[in-house]
Amino acid sequence: MSEPRYEVVARELRLRILRHDYNVGESLPSESALCAQFDVSRGPVRQALAMLKNEGLVAISRGKPAIVRSFDVTQTLDTFTPFTQWARLTGRDAGSRTIEISRRRVTEPARTALGASADDFVVEVLRLRLLDDEPTMLERTTYTESVGSLLFDFDTDSGSITDFLSSRGVQFESMRHVLDAVAANGADAENLAIDVGSPLLRERRTSWNNLGEAFEFADDRYRPDRVAFSIVNARTIDPRDSIDNSVSS
Repeated sequence: MSEPRYEVVARELRLRILRHDYNVGESLPSESALCAQFDVSRGPVRQALAMLKNEGLVAISRGKPAIVRSFDVTQTLDTFTPFTQWARLTGRDAGSRTIEISRRRVTEPARTALGASADDFVVEVLRLRLLDDEPTMLERTTYTESVGSLLFDFDTDSGSITDFLSSRGVQFESMRHVLDAVAANGADAENLAIDVGSPLLRERRTSWNNLGEAFEFADDRYRPDRVAFSIVNARTIDPRDSIDNSVSS
């Protein structure tokens, strides 16, 4: 399957921004100019610009060209993009270095997140993630035994675990993300090439399948000088609107 046209447009514009072809505060070409440059209709151009807006790279105003707002690409949480895919979309190379993969009894906090008993076995993965060969994130992930056992047939340094599990029929139906800041412990410092106590951005994630069963609990720790997150919020519905609608219907 060929790559969607909007992704082609987004990737090229993203690369232009990251190599500073446009300065912060400078306008990108108009929609009509971009349509001509990429030989596409306005639909793919608008989708591409919306993607860049969600990544924090541009600001969009109706009737005006998009304006560059930052050179820092952010990971978005309104939709989940695996690290490997996100790196590719931002024009960088993702790498992995598996430190440990093992089957053992579940411990907290994974036990609570997965709804497991103290006697249950799980599969734990400790993996260093790289961007352009630079240590960026230390990934601690716990899987239920039925899901995690699939990884013993996979080279976890070869690419996305999420993509592999999806190809084996594991459905990532929904996720819950919790973001906070933590101080680097010894393992974090050694693998991320930072000092013990350095601040890290932590994302804890629980994933459920289409049956509502939790099967993955992750504790990912990012160097904040290499990755940032953006969260896109929709307008909160005014409860008075609901009352008015119910009365008039």
